[in-house]
Amino acid sequence: MKSFYLLPLLFLSACSTAPKLALRPQQPPPLADNSSVRSPEVIRAYHFGRYVDPNDDLVMHEQHTVFRVEENSRWFMRTANMGCPAVSATTMTTPQDSAFSPLPVNDAVLAEVNAQKLATFQIMMQSRTLAAALAQFQTALSQTKTNLQETAVLRAAVSDMKRRLDAMETAPESPAIPISTTNEPPDPLSP
Repeated sequence: MKSFYLLPLLFLSACSTAPKLALRPQQPPPLADNSSVRSPEVIRAYHFGRYVDPNDDLVMHEQHTVFRVEENSRWFMRTANMGCPAVSATTMTTPQDSAFSPLPVNDAVLAEVNAQKLATFQIMMQSRTLAAALAQFQTALSQTKTNLQETAVLRAAVSDMKRRLDAMETAPESPAIPISTTNEPPDPLSP
């Protein structure tokens, strides 16, 4: 029976030791230098002579050099197999930004670009034609408005004339003045 008590102790002793793991950090793939991945900063030096501070007339600056970062560093977005030129200290030329480089052109892209240019040209011609027709329509509309105003004035004049004519026709007739058949002047005392 005593042997059964020793058996769990044997298992506990096996659990107490931890295995040792050997961690070996891997080195990143060797790069020639960072110039194939990232562009360097462009820093320019400016030399200033004596000058009065524009913000404070009581302060004068002695001649000194000011360094300014003209262009920050940025990542190259081209892959290595696209032939990204590296920056060399002797030439001081940075590779072109892929956002500003032209796309590779093949026949399908060229045909699509030409089709888009043709469609744009046709739309521009149609818009010019439409603009000319719109100008003609505006001229005709203004002429129609003028004609409408003139017609309204003429209708008002005609209705006034009709009203006056009706008033004349309905007015009681006044006694007729006798017309003399002789060349004698009418008697001023006659009725």
